[in-house]
Amino acid sequence: MSGITHILGRMEQGDAKAAEELLLLVYDELRRLAANKMANEAPGQTLQPTALVHEAWLRLGGSDAPGFQNRAHFFGATAEAMRRILIERARRRLAAKRGGGTQRLELDEVEIPLPTSDDGELLRVNEALEKLALLDFRKAELVKLRYFVGMNFDETASAMGIAVPTAKQWWAYARAWLSVELRGEKTI
Repeated sequence: MSGITHILGRMEQGDAKAAEELLLLVYDELRRLAANKMANEAPGQTLQPTALVHEAWLRLGGSDAPGFQNRAHFFGATAEAMRRILIERARRRLAAKRGGGTQRLELDEVEIPLPTSDDGELLRVNEALEKLALLDFRKAELVKLRYFVGMNFDETASAMGIAVPTAKQWWAYARAWLSVELRGEKTI
């Protein structure tokens, strides 16, 4: 993965082939990360890891992607794109459960919402994560990589440019903070 920063630099300079090379270089890794994340989703999930990776790539701009500073910036943006995709899907499913936003859809666009309470939990985690980002952006980024992308500590530390013990400390802090936030406990 050491060539990612070099390829990102070429993309920044307008090299049209660089985006294609980047996708080839990171595709398997992104697919594996998406599969790990999707394994933690509710059973019967209609979104496949490949579709999550493709949607994230499109949201990043594909071959017209904005400049990324380095590998950590790229994977952070990818984690954010995957997180937003999952949040939007959860919101759509919750709205569909309540009958909101009904509209005529073409048959190939139809998604069958699954009866699960995980969507509500996902939205609560997202709201708490947004609050954490206001307090400590880096720890929130770590949570996105671990929770929404499914990276392990080694991968997260490498993507963020920090040591593994630091990643573990930040994870412990962020989990405790999010736990308190999700329970609605008041802190002094």
